[in-house]
Amino acid sequence: MRNRYFIHNGTAIPSIKLLKKIVLLFFSGFLCLGSMANTTLATKQQIEMFKNTTTCVVLEDGVSFYNAYIKDAVQKYWKSTTYEFIDLREFERRRNNPKYSFLVLIDAAYDKDPSGVSYSYVSLVLGDQSDNMTRMPEFCTVPLIYTGDTETDYEYIIPSIIKFMQIHVKNLEKDRLPISVSGLRFYNKAGLKDKVLILNKDKMASNADTQDKISAVYPYKIKLMTAADIKEEIGKGEMNIIFNYHVGPPQGAGAGKCFDMIFDTDGNLYYYSTRKITNDNKDGFNLNDFKNIK
Repeated sequence: MRNRYFIHNGTAIPSIKLLKKIVLLFFSGFLCLGSMANTTLATKQQIEMFKNTTTCVVLEDGVSFYNAYIKDAVQKYWKSTTYEFIDLREFERRRNNPKYSFLVLIDAAYDKDPSGVSYSYVSLVLGDQSDNMTRMPEFCTVPLIYTGDTETDYEYIIPSIIKFMQIHVKNLEKDRLPISVSGLRFYNKAGLKDKVLILNKDKMASNADTQDKISAVYPYKIKLMTAADIKEEIGKGEMNIIFNYHVGPPQGAGAGKCFDMIFDTDGNLYYYSTRKITNDNKDGFNLNDFKNIK
């Protein structure tokens, strides 16, 4: 059974305790989705403190693909601090201590979202005396999957997320103010014509699901591939590739949010976007996204 954290009225609750239906009221992280009144962006002093913390990587209860993926990526690519792997019970014991930072998976939904779809985010936070999860000083939050998704095709994105979070903390040292205003859109770049953009063909909007439709607005080199093929392509180590990672609600939901990110294998973020899904603006990476990176 999964036993990660839901956010309920700003309070972190282990999901194993949530046996009754609750209303999820979380806008996610400041850096990921934009500001929420209760969310606390780490101060410059706290950013400096991070360097001397032990980063606790919080694992889910039981057997989990996420555990395997995150452990492998952290062991290979986490360089910023010392680290150790802990369970959720140990997180409860340590979470108020600022000598620890935490890499933790959080399930959350948007306030006033009638769809009821929640999402799982990888979040990097600092230990803090507050009992309110959203007031823990936050460095970075990245959407991973919608809650309840049983697919495991996110393996290829985990290394880039781990690398990106470390880049992001360094950028916070010098660019905290513009990042606090723009969130992850701080990294958005246009003019990617010298890169090969790899896209998951199963995560494209209907107006951008073929080469011909895409080339009408984006004339540069792309590859439409399955998640398995993307993983293999990334493993070749070519230097000029970038790849899209899409997070959306269950197929056919017709509501909720979707997120799109474009990374390279070094963990650099080139594009971040989130939007509401409607009948006129369906799920998937779409032509507007291509126009934004052109």
